[in-house]
Amino acid sequence: MKVGMLAGVAALGALGMYSMSAPTIDYDAVKSEIAARMDVEDWDDGSFGPVLVRLAWHASGTYCCRSKTGGSDGATMRFGPECEHGANAGLAHARDFLEPVKEMFPDISYADLWIVAGNTAIEEMGGPRIPFTPGRKDSPDGSYCPPDGRLPDADKFADHVREIFYRQGFNDQEIVALVGGGHAIGRCHTDRSGFTGPWTRAPTTFSNEFFRELLDNTWTKKQWDGPPQYEDPTGDLMMLETDMTLRTDPEFRKWSEIYKNDYERFEKDFVSAWVKLTENGFC
Repeated sequence: MKVGMLAGVAALGALGMYSMSAPTIDYDAVKSEIAARMDVEDWDDGSFGPVLVRLAWHASGTYCCRSKTGGSDGATMRFGPECEHGANAGLAHARDFLEPVKEMFPDISYADLWIVAGNTAIEEMGGPRIPFTPGRKDSPDGSYCPPDGRLPDADKFADHVREIFYRQGFNDQEIVALVGGGHAIGRCHTDRSGFTGPWTRAPTTFSNEFFRELLDNTWTKKQWDGPPQYEDPTGDLMMLETDMTLRTDPEFRKWSEIYKNDYERFEKDFVSAWVKLTENGFC
């Protein structure tokens, strides 16, 4: 009897220990906390939303479907050399912004937190609700960082865009949906990417406006000392070389036209591509 009772107590203890090692995280509460902090008057256009989307994208877009390395699992951008890659310039702002949230919810991994933040930002800026699957783990050090060069160079052309996204397992339709959604919001900064300006006149609102500006506006090379980019007649808006390929490449343009004229189709396809982006290498 005593042996049986001791075995029972041991079993209960083991169950208790297992329960403690797999805590339940209230992801809705995490999202609410991020949303409550997002609007900051003296930050860019008054919202941290766009840079949180960029953090989630750049943490995920390093995935290689051939080597099965990179991607959102691991949150390796916490370490060098990845945090110092040129494509990630300025993302320390987003990572630092999320530190108080991590302190409030210590059981959430950084890898999950960054994706939750990107999803929340899209939703709070008027975009669609993004399905989320938790369970990403944090890598212990920088030895897990992917090599530099896995994110797009903004001054390259269609072949480069395809090389970057095909490596992640995307097709042309998914590429256009992702770029159009990502560049519907936010702006470039000379102290981060070297480029300057927003893509649309509503940089904190998720929409298909990027496609209307890209296809219906007039774009000329900007005359300045910075890297090559395009500007509209007002000089207020900008496009990158990679953006212009969505207008000049026939297959890319086909999807740009579709998304310009059909917001519901664009929204549906963006959600599918975004979830794929943020789950590559994890699910």
